[in-house]
Formats: sequence, structure tokens, C-alpha cells
Amino acid sequence: MTLTSCQSHSPEQAATPPVKVEQKVAKGKTAKKALKNQLAKKPLTDLWDRTRQGLAMDLDNNHPRVLAELRWYKKNQGYFNRVSNRASPYFYFILMEAEKRGVPLELALMPIVESAFDPFAYSHAGASGLWQFMPATGEHYGLEQNWWYDGRRDVVEATRAALDYMVSLHKMFDDWELALAAFNSGPGRVMNAVNKNKRRGKSTRFWDLDLPSETTAYVPKLIALGKIVRDPAKYGIKLKSIPNKPHFAKVKTGGQLDMAKAANLAGITLNELYRLNPGINRWSTPPSGPHHLLVPVAKAESFRAELAQLPAEKRMQWQRYSVKSGDSLIRIANTFNTKPGLIKEANKMETDLIRVGQSLLIPVAVKEKEEYALTAPQRRIAKQNTQRAGRHRLNHSVKSGDSFWSIAKKYNTGVQELARWNGMSPRDNLRIGQQLVVWTKTNAPRDGVVRRVNYKVRNGDSLSRIADKFNVAVAQIKTWNTFDSKYLQPGQQLTLYVDVTRAYE
Repeated sequence: MTLTSCQSHSPEQAATPPVKVEQKVAKGKTAKKALKNQLAKKPLTDLWDRTRQGLAMDLDNNHPRVLAELRWYKKNQGYFNRVSNRASPYFYFILMEAEKRGVPLELALMPIVESAFDPFAYSHAGASGLWQFMPATGEHYGLEQNWWYDGRRDVVEATRAALDYMVSLHKMFDDWELALAAFNSGPGRVMNAVNKNKRRGKSTRFWDLDLPSETTAYVPKLIALGKIVRDPAKYGIKLKSIPNKPHFAKVKTGGQLDMAKAANLAGITLNELYRLNPGINRWSTPPSGPHHLLVPVAKAESFRAELAQLPAEKRMQWQRYSVKSGDSLIRIANTFNTKPGLIKEANKMETDLIRVGQSLLIPVAVKEKEEYALTAPQRRIAKQNTQRAGRHRLNHSVKSGDSFWSIAKKYNTGVQELARWNGMSPRDNLRIGQQLVVWTKTNAPRDGVVRRVNYKVRNGDSLSRIADKFNVAVAQIKTWNTFDSKYLQPGQQLTLYVDVTRAYE
């Protein structure tokens, strides 16, 4: 593959005589060769060392945009500490996949620029995961996205897709810098910029193209990262060591499995299991797959053995439900935090028709939903509960005809703000009955009245049920009340602040 050969735009280099430039390049090549020879002599116990051996882009580029990114990085050692900690479970696999394809190992640093190695990162534009795939691009590269699962966050599948996409873009542009720009803003936009410069007789190198500001900063960020990884001491940065060995192994589950049970069988925490499997949206693995989980290498064999001993009926927890007047499959599914299709499948139903008194078998989570803190709904709730200084929280239930624009206008706030408060993108679809939070500088919307309400805990109540009933957050109830026990007791009095203009069941 042809690697991009970029030269600096700095005035000092422009004024350097040609002979001296050649000498400088020769010295640079000699230094790179010496570094590789030095690394080759010692065993590679650290992934940063392994990365240095495969850096292949022009890291001697001192374009002002690169230097600007370097200045920021040099001042932010804490950023590299966080990135190294987050990257630790994933970096070995990503580096291995990049090496398999023979691409410059700067590409393995792309998740730093894209998401700071946060597998749950979600942008205002709707991009998701370590590699920040947009929905359409993800679908094009085989990343399935549904209620149960989002392949854009699946570490293995998204890495495969991202590197395949980069190889495809390099074939298109024959230039890694243009390929990186196309990954960020789309190949069509970059091709149009290239063609525009061709027509005007201008350079078609990345550094000379008219591209969006985010894209013009994207490549410099990666080049600057490459410089730091190549020689962190030169920039006053210390890269926390990441062991040069696999962190996780893939274990076939053979079917749907509650994530809490899986974590228990694997001997790890539920949060650790979700961080290795961030594509799982709900409390269990998807009924239609993928039927595998990533677990720490050291736990893989014991997990396989425990799974083999687990009876099929114990993989999930089931609850019998008797259909009541006014019930529908959708209403029942919402009550039990599941999907109508799964209820139909579990009960071998061919239609959505149900009758009063009919007994249904419902798959339910083993633990309270708050325990599954890294599922998509709970991550969104955590985002919604993030306190905003100087603002008051209000809850809005989406009604027919609502949009981000109309809701933002009602509460006199911005569309981007509203989406961000709810862990969403303005492009996301809203559904009737969906609960949104609005952080306003006033106590209530124009048509809402917030009042203090005393609530007496009943049999079967939980914090989440009470929160859902009064359209408030569990965190708010905890803030408004002092609990002497982890569990609620029937007859216990709670103080709530609710919008009394709403009707509650």
C-alpha cells in the first residue's frame, strides 16, 4: 500500500536548502531504523512498544495544525491516563486486527480521537461506540442495530468494520490522510473537495483541501498522537503501560442468557461484563444472537464449564402473568421491560391477539433493572440524572406530534441541549410515552405545576416503580428522602415533588 508522504508547511522548512532537507530526511530515516532495531532487541511486553514498530505515516510533519494539537496534548497528562485505562481491555485486539491488514498502526489510535476509548460514547450526530459509526455506515458494514443489540458498540465487530472501511477508503484515495478524512466526514465530501482543487489546479493533498473544521482537525490529532506514541518523553507525556497480551476471549453461549447470570457464572462483576460486551442493550443477550460473550481470558474456561452445567430453563428467569381487561402485548411488554415479539416467541403465539385470563410466560430480569447499570435504558437515565448547576429538573412525557424542536420551544431551551440531557441525538426518533428530562432555569413549564406530595409505600412498591408512576427519577426520590434501609417498607412515608397537572395511575 502507498503511504502518504506529507511535508511540513512551516516557514523554517520552506526556507531550508534542498541539500539540507535531504540530509534531514536521511537522518530521520536513520533514527527510525535505529528505534526499530532497538525495539526488536527486547521482548515487547508493552502495547505502546508494539505500536511504535508499526507506525508508518509521516510523523515528521510539523504543520501548524499538528503543532496546535500537540500543544493541547502536552498539557493534558490526565487525558492520556484516562485513555490508557479505558483502552486496556481493547487495545491488544485492535492492534492485532490492524497488523493482520498491514495498515499503519496509527489507525489503531483512531478510537482515541473518535471516542477517547469510551465504548458507550454517543455523539450529537448519532454516532456510537469506540469507532463512532453512524447508523447507515454501520449497517453497510454489517453492524446490526436493534432493540437488543447495537453492533456499532460491539468491540470485535465494530473494529472489523472500521478497519475494513479504512482499507476500502485507502483503495479509493491511495492516501491514508485522505482515507482518514473520509472516515470522519464521508468519502463523497472528501472526493468533492479533491475534485474541486483539481479543477482549480491546486494541490489535492489533505492539508490543502476545503473540508469541515472537525475534519481539518481530525488528521492533525492522529498525527500528533503518533508523534507522542513514538517518543512520549520528548513531549513530557508518560504512557501508562498496557500489557502485550490478550485481555478477553470469546465464549459461545448457545442461546439467550441473562447478563446477571452470565456475570455470576464468569466470576466477574456485571459492569465488567457489559464493558467487554457494550453492544448488549438490555438485561440479557439477544434472543436471535449474537450468541457469544467476551470474558477475561483467565475466566474463559471456567465460564465455558459453568455454562455447560446450566440447565436450559435456568438461563433466563420467567414469570407467569394473567392477562387483564385492557391489556395488550405492547402494554405487557412495557411493564416487564421486554418486547412483544419475545413474549410471542416464548408462548408460541402466531398473532398479537390475547384474551382476558390467558396465562403468559414472561421473560424477566434476574435482578432489579437498576443493577444493570450499563444497559442502554439505565445509561440514559444516568445521563438524565446528571445535575446541571443553576437548573431545575422537569420531566416531559412525549405526546403525539412532539418533536425535539417543539419540546425545546415549549421549555425555552435548545434542541441540542435537550438531546444531550437525554443521552440522545436530535436525529433520534421519539416515541409516544417516552420520558425526557428538561433542565430549565424555571421551576415548571408554562402548563405545569410542581407540588410536594406525601406518598405511602404499598406492598410490591420499589423505587423504580414509584419513580415511573410519578414521572420522576429514582435519584430524585433518594435526594428528597433519607433512607435508613436499602429496601422500602410498606407504610413508609416518602416525600415527592411532582407535576400535579399530570394524571397518574
